[in-house]
Amino acid sequence: MAMNKSALAKLLPAMALAGGFSTAAVAAENPQVDYQDQAKIHEIVAQVSAENIERDIEKLVSFGTRHTLSETESDTRGIGAARRWIKAEFEKISAACGNCLDVYFQSQVIEGETRIPDPVEVVSVIAVQKGTQDPNRYVIMSGDIDSRVSDVMDFTSDAPGANDNASGVAGALEAARVLSQYKFDGSIVYAALAGEEQGLFGGRIMAEQAKADGWNIEAVLNNDMIGNIEGINGVINNTTARIFAEGTRMDETDREETRRRYTGGEVDSPTRNVARYVDWVADRYIPNLDTMVVYRLDRFGRGGHHRPFNDLGFPGVRIMETNENYNRQHQDLRTENGIEYGDTIDGVNFDYAAKLTSLNAAALANMAWAPAPPAKVSIAGAVKPSTTLSWNKVNGAAGYKIYWRYTDAPQWQYSRYVGDVNEFTLENVVIDNYYFGVASVSDDGFESPVVFPGPSGAFSINRDDD
Repeated sequence: MAMNKSALAKLLPAMALAGGFSTAAVAAENPQVDYQDQAKIHEIVAQVSAENIERDIEKLVSFGTRHTLSETESDTRGIGAARRWIKAEFEKISAACGNCLDVYFQSQVIEGETRIPDPVEVVSVIAVQKGTQDPNRYVIMSGDIDSRVSDVMDFTSDAPGANDNASGVAGALEAARVLSQYKFDGSIVYAALAGEEQGLFGGRIMAEQAKADGWNIEAVLNNDMIGNIEGINGVINNTTARIFAEGTRMDETDREETRRRYTGGEVDSPTRNVARYVDWVADRYIPNLDTMVVYRLDRFGRGGHHRPFNDLGFPGVRIMETNENYNRQHQDLRTENGIEYGDTIDGVNFDYAAKLTSLNAAALANMAWAPAPPAKVSIAGAVKPSTTLSWNKVNGAAGYKIYWRYTDAPQWQYSRYVGDVNEFTLENVVIDNYYFGVASVSDDGFESPVVFPGPSGAFSINRDDD
């Protein structure tokens, strides 16, 4: 019989008993994962508008093509008109919140590439909502501006790109409209990235600039196709979504790899724990949505704009629909054998796009209101009956919560709030049988993503001292 996550959570105490815990130990260690519900997050979710998203997708489609190599001078057609309109929309949002957004173009001339052989200025639109307490800590929501047809070098044919990826850009705009009404401790970035179809250039430019500027990026939520509910496999479902998340970090050193071999961490990179965090947000705050965390960088053999951030050590995931329709992706507009091809607006479900946008907004708000993840988390307990975790405190944290789960469990199962300390021992919880982590908690109950001990799970970019 199928069992939902809520029912499973109710059975955890009994499962723990069956696994050898005493009744007293179960009560003491608080096996229920007891996140504090936040009314402000429910309020944010309720404000996301499917009508706004529909309007924005219609406008983006109206530019005919948004191919990276397309027209830049026209006010009505091509990538130039599209990016100027996006920037103007972010500026309207900023004006409505007292100029709370720093809106700018971010560009670089690319040439000599397979898909950009001649010099082309790749231009993204960035909007930054600075945090009030920890402004150099960033959480980012991104979507891709550009579109394409069957031939990736065809920059003149109509390429509506309604779902791929006007839906992601429209989501970023709508998240900005809603979240700009609030003030957050950390900074939130809304990014419309260019050059994705030609080689992930917008993401690479942004990630490299963020590293050069010393940005502390806690999470990148890349939204690429969040509007389709009718799969080519015949499934029609608006209640599920996927979160793609890489395992071991791309920039892992040989020393870190050796350490991971003996201590674990293959499924606990910061990216994986961001994915678990978003998955939990969906369960808690988004009605009628179940997310699937996929243990893979992206779809098989394919890529997205979170990858350049992962390449530089930043945590980043891809959020997208579960059931893709390949007849509507990267296709010339045509009808063959009664099948309509092309990424047109009639293939977008706006309520579903709003649902995934609300997931992003809720996750961004949770992280931006929470303290930074704890630093330098370490663990000890070999050949002992108990497990000790220690960490460096972070600004804004009122306390810390320890999480643990069985090593083959996908999501955290047990937790214990331990207060404003930097070390705690879980008595009679054997280190060999579980994976562990630590989250920071604000005075009003917002929690950071969980940090797995050691360099495999560290959120910091410079991990030399972790």
